[in-house]
Amino acid sequence: MGLLYYDDSEEPIHIDDLALAHLKVVIATKLRRNESFTVSWRHPDDDASGRSTIWLHPSIPLRFVFDEPTPPPLQQDRITAMANAANASGGITIAASDMLPGGATAVQPV
Repeated sequence: MGLLYYDDSEEPIHIDDLALAHLKVVIATKLRRNESFTVSWRHPDDDASGRSTIWLHPSIPLRFVFDEPTPPPLQQDRITAMANAANASGGITIAASDMLPGGATAVQPV
């Protein structure tokens, strides 16, 4: 289970390690270019119903925590799809299967 800490929230967003590894590459690339975008997800079935969206901007602190000490192999087509979504007005939407219970209500929707 991967964890994404957003801004000063003490509660992380729980995302599958592999999905978070791909997301990290896209986030780092976009923020390095000073490009802002959104990331959205539906809350897992075990959490309160609904969905959340966060606004990613270079001035907002982020921290990525992975369960596995070794980075997983990344799939270029998945990175490209996420990057293309980040460039669109809807931003990145994380698949429901990549969201893990316990993190859907970690941040308030932006």
